[in-house]
Amino acid sequence: MAEKKMKRILCIEDEQEMIDLIRLILTRRGFEVKGANGGKEGLETIRTQRPDLVLLDLMMPDMDGWEVYQQMKADEATRNIPVIVVTAKAQSIDKVLGLHIAKVDDYIAKPFSPQELMNSVDAVLSRKK
Repeated sequence: MAEKKMKRILCIEDEQEMIDLIRLILTRRGFEVKGANGGKEGLETIRTQRPDLVLLDLMMPDMDGWEVYQQMKADEATRNIPVIVVTAKAQSIDKVLGLHIAKVDDYIAKPFSPQELMNSVDAVLSRKK
């Protein structure tokens, strides 16, 4: 059996502390975590690196998460990469409804526990097989 390749996760987030926290939680569990500061850099990284999973913040100054998501899904090469939206709880209910319409793979509300993050990542990646 071939050695299991490390899964690559891209965290698109405008707060460096959040990227560091997510990296800390996920690298301990054997994932390779890259951070992208904001939507534009995130989209660029998705196109060049093709991660196994994207953790996507919605509220970013340069390009919001929905814009990144729509551009990913519009592109043949990146359309099948699963996306977990990581969003502040305070955001309105229509964002949450949008998740069901947009068909993201999962979403996590901030603040979240390390276990919550792991459960979501494991669930989404195991569905992808």
